[in-house]
Amino acid sequence: MKVLIVEDEKTLAYEVEAFLSKAFYICDLAHTARIGMEKLEDNKYDFILLDLGLPDMDGLNLLNQAKKYNPDAAYIILTARGNIEDRIKGLDLGADDYLPKPFSLPELQSRMHAISRRKFGINQQLVSIGEFKVDLQKRLVIHSNSEIELSRKEFDLLSYLLLHKNRPLTRMQLSEHIWGNFMEDDNESNYIDAHIKNIRKKLAAYGSVEWLETVRGVGYKIRKQ
Repeated sequence: MKVLIVEDEKTLAYEVEAFLSKAFYICDLAHTARIGMEKLEDNKYDFILLDLGLPDMDGLNLLNQAKKYNPDAAYIILTARGNIEDRIKGLDLGADDYLPKPFSLPELQSRMHAISRRKFGINQQLVSIGEFKVDLQKRLVIHSNSEIELSRKEFDLLSYLLLHKNRPLTRMQLSEHIWGNFMEDDNESNYIDAHIKNIRKKLAAYGSVEWLETVRGVGYKIRKQ
């Protein structure tokens, strides 16, 4: 998933980026509201982590503007402010969560997992699909008692399709949210197709993968069971 971190405390921003990158998120950084808006205008994000105390704009104003460009993103406010009115205003403007500084990085990741489950209607960590179970947090695919080994990108691709179950996703959407960039040529499109082919081959050795469908002229989707 793709994350924008808007935080002017550079040490903290780099720590969050390093931690989330190890957890397989694609991260962009912005240390000012202006740079944050430029990135928001040009990219689609799954998560936006937003500091309120930015040097060039109040974070609440940026949140209000950001929702116009990335209405489907999940927003988490990160701030040292203890003012309950700011917290309420942020939530009223559409923030999904509020994390006061200092915070632990594992707690941030846990809240991001919780928001994803809530946003996509997933009530548990272990998700069933066909004859398989997918553990989104431990990054495992299980069939009976067997763990199926997928590469990092293969799992990212499968889990992103699973979160958007029954919704066709274009190759461009998959490229942006899994690889962190738009497709620029047919080679990148073929790269996605090759990963889908590998996923199907690996899972088909254990059970049916008819639920992983090709949507002609569009991309791929996981059919709701």
